[in-house]
Amino acid sequence: MTEYLISFNDGAMDHIPAEDWPAVGEASHEVVREAVTAGVWVYGGGLERQQATLVDPDGLVTDGPYPETKEVVGGFSVINVPTREEALKWAAKIAAACRCTQEVRELMPDEETDTFIRETTNRT
Repeated sequence: MTEYLISFNDGAMDHIPAEDWPAVGEASHEVVREAVTAGVWVYGGGLERQQATLVDPDGLVTDGPYPETKEVVGGFSVINVPTREEALKWAAKIAAACRCTQEVRELMPDEETDTFIRETTNRT
């Protein structure tokens, strides 16, 4: 199985009227419940609207994003499914619930970390 990041940009939901937010919340939580029940949900959430902090490889901390940054992530879901087509189906459900376009990207596998997690969690 492959993990996919499904995300939307900050501000993508700004068009939703205040009175519709309870329905959007319920619809999006329903998709999460469906994904959990289907065994494909890994993790997800919305990001607070705020300026990010950037940490360089040398440890230097600066405010960001930089002014030339046009888009930042507003929310995301990570799912684990067998095919890209399956990921696109889940993205369509999320897009309908959140009333905004979703971006779908495949996460790079990291077998070393996955093996470490399996071994560590099996010991406890």
